[in-house]
Amino acid sequence: MEVEQTVLPGIGLRHEFTTRSGRRIGVVSHRTGRRDLVIYDPDDPDRACETVKLNDEEADALVELLGAPRIVQRLNAMHREVEGLVSLQVVITPGSRYDGRPMGDAQVRTRTGASIVAVVRAGRVFASPAPDFVLTGDDIVVVVGGEESTTAVADIFASG
Repeated sequence: MEVEQTVLPGIGLRHEFTTRSGRRIGVVSHRTGRRDLVIYDPDDPDRACETVKLNDEEADALVELLGAPRIVQRLNAMHREVEGLVSLQVVITPGSRYDGRPMGDAQVRTRTGASIVAVVRAGRVFASPAPDFVLTGDDIVVVVGGEESTTAVADIFASG
């Protein structure tokens, strides 16, 4: 799918694509951080028939709603394509050593070779979290790697 990007001087960026059914959809990312979801008129692709203004929290929620199932689909596809690739979900126990600490403190990649690809917190998905992402009790850490490396990550979060 081709996504067109257009610089809007003084405003920000517009990204647009056309769905398989022929509908034109765009997102305007303002320099202020606001985002507008734009649905174009099917009879006139230059005219917006609907614009939904989203604040940061609303944009994040929409991304998570649309993105979470795609992450799972991509992981499942990788499992089929790459022999030996495993994904594991590890729960951070409330009160454990990593509850309230940045994810990078665990040094998962350095110690095991596995990668943390997402953290799920109260149904909200944080894809590709940075090392400064603070883990909290009951977070579900999604790890990808070999069987031994993912098991080692589970051990790190369980016992340090």
